[in-house]
Amino acid sequence: MDFFFNAADDVVDDGLSGLARIAPVRVSERASGMRLIVDRDFDNSRVAVVSGGGAGHEPAHAGFVGHGMLAAAIAGDLFTSPSVEAVLAAIREVTGPAGCLLVIKNYTGDRLNFGLAAERAAREGYTVRSVIVADDISLPANVGARGLAGTVLVHKIAGHHAAAGADLDTVARAAQTTIDGLVSIGLSLSSATLPGGKREPRSPELGLGIHNEPGVREVAPENAADAVRLALEPLIEAAEARHGGDARWVVLINNLGGCSTQEMAVLSDEVLARLPADRVRAAVVPAPVMSSMNMHGFSITLLPIDDDVRAALASPVAAIGWPGLCDVAAPETFVPTVSEHKAPGAGGRDSARADRIRAATDALSAARAELDDLDAAAGDGDTGTAFNRGGTAIRGALDDDRLSTGEPALLADEIGDLLARDMGGSSGVLLSILFTATAAALRDGNAFGAALAAGIGRMQDYGSARPGDRTMLDALVPAAQALADGGSLGDAAQAARAGADATADMGHAGAGRAAYVRDEALTGVVDPGAEAVARVFEALAG
Repeated sequence: MDFFFNAADDVVDDGLSGLARIAPVRVSERASGMRLIVDRDFDNSRVAVVSGGGAGHEPAHAGFVGHGMLAAAIAGDLFTSPSVEAVLAAIREVTGPAGCLLVIKNYTGDRLNFGLAAERAAREGYTVRSVIVADDISLPANVGARGLAGTVLVHKIAGHHAAAGADLDTVARAAQTTIDGLVSIGLSLSSATLPGGKREPRSPELGLGIHNEPGVREVAPENAADAVRLALEPLIEAAEARHGGDARWVVLINNLGGCSTQEMAVLSDEVLARLPADRVRAAVVPAPVMSSMNMHGFSITLLPIDDDVRAALASPVAAIGWPGLCDVAAPETFVPTVSEHKAPGAGGRDSARADRIRAATDALSAARAELDDLDAAAGDGDTGTAFNRGGTAIRGALDDDRLSTGEPALLADEIGDLLARDMGGSSGVLLSILFTATAAALRDGNAFGAALAAGIGRMQDYGSARPGDRTMLDALVPAAQALADGGSLGDAAQAARAGADATADMGHAGAGRAAYVRDEALTGVVDPGAEAVARVFEALAG
């Protein structure tokens, strides 16, 4: 399976059922052949704001049903307008003496089906008004503009006034004023994929609708900044042509369905940084509000904002799809307090020890590719890269005469700081703990072997691994034990090598990423962290 759907034909009904389990709505029975979503707490003494259209745009429109937004929504099949009968049934369900406002996106199917339903409802005695949302600015002037994500702002503002008890004329006027102010444009890197279908390969496009139709033109953005620039330039031009150069805006940045949370954060930063700071008064929290299935793209909407519009957008709602309004400001920054350390290299020097350390860092550099290959069997293939990064930092400090090679405790502290800052990853932190704790034990008067064992103990306390778990400890622990027993660096190197080689026969990893890998994938493969430790001791021993 490629997507988490059941039967392709059941996607819309299953989705509405899931919504009805958590949202303040009632949903029509499947057997009715209609897909109506109604505010279960709606008081039909107020104006009913009703909208809808083809499914595939979730959370629109059903996710915006609830007090303060829509009284009802009607869903069709994917990217297909609901039937006249379904729209008419929704009008009957929620419309009382105050009347009903239909919010219709400017697509032929929606205009026809909602329009005929309004005419038939009027014949039955219901008071119904309609507004048409056409906020897409990308099409030529002789082509009718499509309704895009700006429709959701119409839902919110009209719903706010209806909830406040305004009459139908007032609600309709607020909706139309909003529509007159809206400008939107979309940009996508891909088309959408319908359940049971395949993604149609398409180049990035600017000026596309929400029904998988091609954009107005192909584009080739180099990065997020370029994509936002391509979208904002025509959007700002259209907004200023319509409202002048001093209007202040609320901004809606809409996820068309396929952008990750991180991508939306980057896009939002670019949009808000590029818009003139004095022109942006507020923003809708970036989110999918009018999606196009899983289309990998975004749209931007601008709407002039005053105190009344801001109050309408900020008022609370029960609809679970509305992401909320937020203020916009330049990022507020501060300077973090950093640790104070003795100046690196403040202690004495020992040229022989420096040479041994340099040999160890050279050994890590030489082993980088081999260690990465070992790690690829159980992790993400970066152990050699990480150890080389740490070794490079230490070698650079040696070359710059910034290490106290003549004072073991101070040297261990300095190496611990370097690894924490420059090596990165779990290994960098664990080794920094090892060296920092070893330094403390050396200052307490312990011999190097005992101090190293103490450092390993602290590393185990935080990392939770133990010998036999197929980690660097399988080489570190026997090496430290050899030194603690009075052995030489050569003895420690032999012990580390034996410990590293033994990991190839450990069929199960008890810690680290390898713990999530099938045992058979590890058979015969030496743990890369243990191998790195063995090579360091071998280089130190000369």
